[in-house]
Amino acid sequence: MVKKDRYIYPALFSYADDGITVTFPDVPGCITCGDNDEEAFAMAKEALALHLFGMEEDGDSIPAASSSKDIKASSDEAVVLIEVWMPPFRSEMQNQAVKKTLTIPRWLDVAAKEHKINYSHLLQEAIKDHLGIHKD
Repeated sequence: MVKKDRYIYPALFSYADDGITVTFPDVPGCITCGDNDEEAFAMAKEALALHLFGMEEDGDSIPAASSSKDIKASSDEAVVLIEVWMPPFRSEMQNQAVKKTLTIPRWLDVAAKEHKINYSHLLQEAIKDHLGIHKD
């Protein structure tokens, strides 16, 4: 699967008294909302990037985008093109910290504290060394 750097999809902004619901006709399951146009637009960009990233990670095929003129909107809806630039989003997601639970003997914990050992840093370095990964 080829990952594109830039995706542009038409979104359907559905207006109601309690806010705006955003759906993507070409990307089923990608839904978000906002209180106003600005917030709905920002949320749409984030939701689309996250959804497409998940599809890429799962090896799913990314659907082609429809032309905005082919999307039929009712009187309380608007078609809005949403663009996402994936390289910085992918980098952010791949470098996101994840929490892991660690269990060690108490005596070792006491010794590590005496030497002011940073468990996270030490574990990252040990895993990289074990896997032969030599990058920051």
